[in-house]
Amino acid sequence: MTEDIDISTITDKDRALLAILSEDARLSTALIARRLGLSRTTVQSRIEKLERDGTIAGYGVRLSPDYEASLVKAHVLVTIESKMLPRVTAALSAIAEVRTVHSVSGSFDLIAIVSASSIAELDHLIDRVGMIEGVERTLSSIILSTRIDR
Repeated sequence: MTEDIDISTITDKDRALLAILSEDARLSTALIARRLGLSRTTVQSRIEKLERDGTIAGYGVRLSPDYEASLVKAHVLVTIESKMLPRVTAALSAIAEVRTVHSVSGSFDLIAIVSASSIAELDHLIDRVGMIEGVERTLSSIILSTRIDR
């Protein structure tokens, strides 16, 4: 279990640094320092502090808009049997096409955001989700377009 992050220790410069890294984490420390008006050493030590305290949990790949646009995405609302959340969550985590899973209130327990390269693959993927032990039912909506993505 990780410790809670003390957001009161995050400065305005840290927030600006995080915004820059969110746009392009591969920028050189020197370039980030110039943008922030700080020394390279200060920027490097702030990044290390943010990594140490868990504010920066890791780095990853952001896919190009063209590649993202080629995928068929859907929201899959999932109702699960009582006490089956850990098992269902583990099974969803093992499916690479499941990109995000949210616990929600209301008549469904989870919302999974999934992606596939075709409608046929998406259909198969949704069937796989529905066959997970502990899943009672699903309701899917294909995402036609993304209007805002921050």
